[in-house]
This record gives sequence, structure tokens and C-alpha cells, in this order.
Amino acid sequence: MKRALVLCLGTALCAAPLALAAASAADKPAAKPAVAAKKISGPYKAPRNIFGQPDLGDFWSNASLTPEQRPAALGDRLVYTPEEAKKLEANAANEFVEGGKPTDPNAPAPKQGGELDKTVRPEFAAAGGNVGGYNIGWLDPGNNVMRVHGEPRTSFLTTPNGRIPAPKATATAAQGGRGGGGGLGSFDNPENRSLGERCIISFGRNAGPPMLPNGFYNNNYHFMQGKDEVTIEVEMVHDVRHIALNRTTHLPSNIRPYFGDSIGHWEGDTLVVETTNIPQSQAYAGSWQNLKVTERFTRDADNRLLYQYTIDDPTRWDKPFEGEYEFAPLNGRVLEYACHEGNYALEGMLAGARQAEKEAAAKTASK
Repeated sequence: MKRALVLCLGTALCAAPLALAAASAADKPAAKPAVAAKKISGPYKAPRNIFGQPDLGDFWSNASLTPEQRPAALGDRLVYTPEEAKKLEANAANEFVEGGKPTDPNAPAPKQGGELDKTVRPEFAAAGGNVGGYNIGWLDPGNNVMRVHGEPRTSFLTTPNGRIPAPKATATAAQGGRGGGGGLGSFDNPENRSLGERCIISFGRNAGPPMLPNGFYNNNYHFMQGKDEVTIEVEMVHDVRHIALNRTTHLPSNIRPYFGDSIGHWEGDTLVVETTNIPQSQAYAGSWQNLKVTERFTRDADNRLLYQYTIDDPTRWDKPFEGEYEFAPLNGRVLEYACHEGNYALEGMLAGARQAEKEAAAKTASK
């Protein structure tokens, strides 16, 4: 069974750098020299590690109330008002107060498919409503609106409407993700279930690229830097990204490992990572074969790691588009995510599908 580690997450605190011009002392008497303006440090400079690289830090989280795509009702608004952000965060806190109340031991079993509790988000209610599902105590989706340079953002994407652009008229139909087919769809065999459900990789895009929170839990990361590689351990679902720093040529296009083929280099204090060779099972909005994701990691404060990404597939979109957010410090460490392929949940789902087939066949035979 999957288990989640509920952690208290730090909040990204942003402050704009200050710059002061020194006062001129040209017309001051020699006997009374001008007092020099207090020197204020310039933009943040990340500390260096033993390899002389900017230190990206250790443990981070990208859990957030802000989605990658902006709710359509917000139109072209990139930023929430302070009042809106405060209300969203208060509502999120209340969800955990309501969801954490003791369960009535005399209450009947939940309805099949879950019961929508108006005090929590529908996806949370659905996840916990079924017998054996998660209640809100197991969830850690993030309780804060994502701030980027202090701005409470309405979306990670920075397109005008904060959404993935429409594909080109010549683009092929969206492909990728979980399989399907057969009498009971994707319950026909384990290979047709999603990679996340099979505990092979996260059920979201935690490891990416682009790296995105899954909206439920375990959005935690451990960054490790070496001379020739940067490694990112992803708690969900014990994934590891390997970013090569010692080569400039990608793998042949027919070799497509999970998370693609990532090659990085340093541009000043920023780690720039280009990823291609993304497998079909990890398609982004229908793009995979010609997809290139460029990521930029910049430590711009002790308690902030700026993450920016560019999506580029000239066969699907007219032009590249971008997104950004900030990692916040993780108040803890990345621990084991105890999920493995073939766990009892997958076995139970497939067994249930076979039982449903038998019952359907018996019903047909009795007619």
C-alpha cells in the first residue's frame, strides 16, 4: 500500500534586491568628509560546493495550491490579489481542520465512488470516500499559493491565459499516457494501467520534465551535485533523475529512458538542463517524440530555488511556451516511498475486473 509522509513545508519568502547609489562628496569641505552610504549587498550569490558549482541546496518541496494551468475564470490574470491569496490559503487550512475531525464509528460505509464533502476539494473527497481510500490526514498537497519573486501566482504557466496553447492544425492527435482497450478498458491487464498506479514512476509529473507537483502528497526532492552529474531524488515514487554535466550529445532517438535524456551545463549561477528522448508513456499534453524541455534551476535565496521551464515541440505548437515556480525548503528529509510494482492494490483491481467479467457472463448465460 502506498503511504504518505505528511511534512510541514516552509514558505518561499521573497524580497526584492535593493541598490543604493553612493552619495557624492565632491562639494563637501575637506575637514568634514561625507559619510559614505552604507553598502548594501547586490543580488543573491549562491554558496559554492566543493566543485566550485553554485550550491542548489539539499531538500526542497514544490507543493502548492497554484496549478500549472490557470483556472479559465481568471482569464489573463497572472497574479492573485493579496486578499484572494489569503482567502485561498485560509480555505485550504480549513479543509484539514474539517477533514481531520474524528470519524463517527457508527457511520455507515461510504458510498461506492466516494461521497463529495463540500468542505474539501472534490478530488480529495473522491480519494478518501471509498473503503480503503485516503482520508485527508494522509494528504500533503500544499497550503500556500505559489509565490514567484513575491507575487502570488494564479498558474505556473506564463502564457497569456496561463494555459497550454492549442496545438497546430497540422498536429497529430494527442498520444501518450495510460493505455486502454478491451471489454473493461484499461483493467484488462497490468500493462494497461498507468505507470503511477503500477508504482513505476509518479502518478503525476513529479520527476518530469517538466517537474510538477501532483496535487496530493510527497512533492519532495533531494538535490545532489557531483562534478559530472546532478542527481535529483524524487520522493514520489522513489524516482531518480540523472542530469549529465560531462557530455553535450543526446542519446540516439530510439533510446527513450524514463524522464528522457537530460544534459546540463552552468550559465553563471543557473543550471540549464535540456531534455529530449522522452518516452511516449510520459508525453506532455500529447507531445513526446519531438518534445524538448529546457529547465533552469537558480538558487536565488537561502530559502528559495527558482525553477523555470520551456516547452518546445515545433510539430505540435507554433512556438515554445514557458512556466515557472519556486521550490521552498522541505522541513525534513526525503524518506522511502513504500510503493512497488505489483502491490496488492493493483492485484485487487484486476481481480475485481475478472470477477465482474464472470458475473456479466453468468448474467448473459441465464437469459
